[in-house]
Amino acid sequence: MRPSLFLALALLVPLASSAGAQALPPGQAGATEVTEVLTEVAEASPEADDAAAGSGRFVASGEVALPPGIADFGPFRVLDSGHAALVGPTDERSPAAFLAMLAAHPAIGTLEMVECPGTEDDRANLRLGRLIRQRGLATHVPAGGSVRSGAVELYLAGVHHQAEAGAEFAVHAWADEDGREATDYPATAPENRAYLVYYRDMGMTEAEAAAFYAMTNSVPNAAARWLTAAQLEQWVRND
Repeated sequence: MRPSLFLALALLVPLASSAGAQALPPGQAGATEVTEVLTEVAEASPEADDAAAGSGRFVASGEVALPPGIADFGPFRVLDSGHAALVGPTDERSPAAFLAMLAAHPAIGTLEMVECPGTEDDRANLRLGRLIRQRGLATHVPAGGSVRSGAVELYLAGVHHQAEAGAEFAVHAWADEDGREATDYPATAPENRAYLVYYRDMGMTEAEAAAFYAMTNSVPNAAARWLTAAQLEQWVRND
């Protein structure tokens, strides 16, 4: 569900003034930066608004050791001047959190995908993916990293993406707030087209996008298909 601009501002102002989720270092986003963040979030991805209303994808897993960091911004953890990690599910606030993080740490160039269970808001998640691509970040899944459900879209968003041996992925169909899944809509419906357009925008050909989307939707939302890094390369090549 798309948050209003007022709600986005209400969520972002505490984020910028009290450390994203914890503490921003000196040079945190001020009023001008907040306005720029809101504008960029609002304009990042009109196609994402075609994603099924209320749709989300989330696959729980066991406890994972999370890396220490110097600041947290929603599900993002700053590791050092050039690296951040995704360590939790995304939601409607995550695009603003991502931009606030880059405003405070503009040299970040790599997003380490460590513990990524998915998303609570597919619209915002596709918007976030486009922001990752627009800002030129690479995505990297270390050995032991886990990228599941809607987080796979964020892996694709990297201008370069690489998964190490020992990384794992899980895919399945999205489900909207009424319990309907991708196959409950016509193939040409806006709810399905939003994902195919996204995959094309992330560099897939039309055929590759269709094959990847069909693979993910072959598994119902209540289940998951687990893939190794090597198996994912059948659809998504390391680059």
